[in-house]
Amino acid sequence: MKSFWKALCAAAAVGLTVLSAQAEEKTITMGTMSWEDLLPITGITKKVLEDSGYAVKVVPFSEWGIAYAALSKGDIQILASQTDYVAHDYWNKNKDKLEKISPVSHGLFDGIAVPKYVDIDSIEELNDNADKFGNKIIGIEPGAGLMRETGEAIKAYDIKLPLIEGSTAAMTAALKSAVDREEWVAVTLWEPSWMMQKYDVKFLKDPKGVYPPPQSYYWIGKSGFSADHPHARELLASVYVPLADITSINAAVSDGATMDDAVASWIDGHSDLLKRWKNIKSEESSPRARSPGIGRAPWQY
Repeated sequence: MKSFWKALCAAAAVGLTVLSAQAEEKTITMGTMSWEDLLPITGITKKVLEDSGYAVKVVPFSEWGIAYAALSKGDIQILASQTDYVAHDYWNKNKDKLEKISPVSHGLFDGIAVPKYVDIDSIEELNDNADKFGNKIIGIEPGAGLMRETGEAIKAYDIKLPLIEGSTAAMTAALKSAVDREEWVAVTLWEPSWMMQKYDVKFLKDPKGVYPPPQSYYWIGKSGFSADHPHARELLASVYVPLADITSINAAVSDGATMDDAVASWIDGHSDLLKRWKNIKSEESSPRARSPGIGRAPWQY
């Protein structure tokens, strides 16, 4: 008799899970920063959700503070972010209202870069070669996190070359011009960036550890998202976009494609991968997958 009741309770639990999944809201509002590393992640994940029947609205932001405020208030439901360094302050300020859903990429890195034909390898060697670099380090927009970190590096290493504020476009033009002429140039740069793929450059070593180590990207959500959207949460957890793929998408954009077209082309070329993601999600939903170590993607261990 006991076994009968156990079986009945188990069947009821399965039935409630199915009803919960059926009742799950199928519209999701996704925030994104209008930056080259986050737009591919957003576009690919949007496609995965839409393929499973979700209507996805994407809201772009230009500042972390505004994006995190919108997520905390529930104006958006999910957002891809680096929480360890780039957006650490915003995450700490709002984390009581938020939840980490899953990692979606890894390897964000920035620093001072030079062409590979330049025969120095460390930030500590900049001062001794200041003349060759035109007595300057070419930066990007004032106020960017990379510019703040580079300012800290200049102090830590007592670098005599001034950091020139400007724009990403101006820095890119200066890098291209120098590479075309095989001249020495030092720029503030980041990975993933199409520039890392197009130009043969290297990051200078940072023995004092002023710049952050490689960072991960996470899908984060308004607190309660996973409980309210269990199926969507499984889909998000199955998606992982390698840094090299983000770079290749942006290389296509730099060559004239729109971001939407570049993402669509990547998706078309990775249909088997998307199927595997769907299978991972299906396996995680099965009773067998609830056992430790079963049905997890490699990056979830």
